[in-house]
Amino acid sequence: MNRWLPRVMARIRELAAARRLLVTDKARREIARLDLGLDREDVCELIAALGRADFSARVMSRSSGEWMYVFKPQVAGITLYVKLILRASCVVVSFHEDQVDPANH
Repeated sequence: MNRWLPRVMARIRELAAARRLLVTDKARREIARLDLGLDREDVCELIAALGRADFSARVMSRSSGEWMYVFKPQVAGITLYVKLILRASCVVVSFHEDQVDPANH
């Protein structure tokens, strides 16, 4: 396990529980397209409940140089793709159904 992951998970949970969550316009549109009836409170709760098993990857943003954290939780039988950046708030960059790459299957 990555040594930084427990610290990142704790920070994500702390920010989500405090409702210090910023959702980008792109992520807001993606949430609406999911048609799961998720509101801001639901998104906060989902992010606060993310576990280590939901963690998928850490990638560097080409535009900002910041680490982005990718999670793939299951909601209503759907695997989601949730990408977050940690700042003073938790920034939700992406929030959509995970797209299976046929090259990997």
